[in-house]
Amino acid sequence: MGSPADSTADPLPTPVTQPGRAGLAAILERPGRAMIALDFDGTLAPIVADPERARAHPEAVPALAALAPKVAAVAVVTGRPADVAVRFGGFSGVPGLEHLVVLGHYGAERWDAVSDTVTAPPTDPGVAAVRAELPALLDGTSAWIEEKGGRAVAVHTRRADDPQAAFEALREPLADLATRHGLVVEPGRLVLELRPPGMDKGVALAGFAREIAAESVLYAGDDLGDLPAYSAVGELRSAGTPGLLVCSGSDEVTELRERADVVVDGPAGVVRLLAGLAARIG
Repeated sequence: MGSPADSTADPLPTPVTQPGRAGLAAILERPGRAMIALDFDGTLAPIVADPERARAHPEAVPALAALAPKVAAVAVVTGRPADVAVRFGGFSGVPGLEHLVVLGHYGAERWDAVSDTVTAPPTDPGVAAVRAELPALLDGTSAWIEEKGGRAVAVHTRRADDPQAAFEALREPLADLATRHGLVVEPGRLVLELRPPGMDKGVALAGFAREIAAESVLYAGDDLGDLPAYSAVGELRSAGTPGLLVCSGSDEVTELRERADVVVDGPAGVVRLLAGLAARIG
């Protein structure tokens, strides 16, 4: 298991696993063939009670802009709609980020900085049906709904008196609702997201890695929805592509921390890591 990076230490701490050390070495040795992939909420942006108020860490964009021209690609892989992540991240029109890609809705949507456009599939009918039924199902609870465009809808319990108890109480009824409309439930940090099956961060990451012929991969995340991306990096490693797994540390989720090669102290630690990579590459 990784350990949190000390803010006074080397911003590139030594990974605690041999595959992680090999992944970092490959990124540093051939940065022009490296792919840097990052979750948004909890990784580039601090978790806040109201997701509409989430914004990237103030040093995230400068760190990304310093690193992006030195690597093959930087991708933000998020459950949010791509345009929302772009807006909340402040990614559009930034010198150095001309080839940034945002894979929104777990890869179902894509924003390319070079064209500043989003490509997206039509609204899923199951999501529309669930959205119509959720208010009645949640009536009398303290949970609230986050609209995520036509590809997903999320239910949050962070504002409840007992957020974890509210989260657990809603898991089964929301799973039943999702099943009736051909959707799946993705649990996260006090949030349950209902979305179509078939796409996850692992699928998105693996597909983009193939597209750019990445020879090494770094993935940083903080939540349960990032586990498929961790698994995808594991599969890439098994196939001969070195990879580094970074956990943006959280006491709310331990699964990623236990699988990570490096654990940093939240978005501030991720930013230091990105800036450290940019400085080390030179």
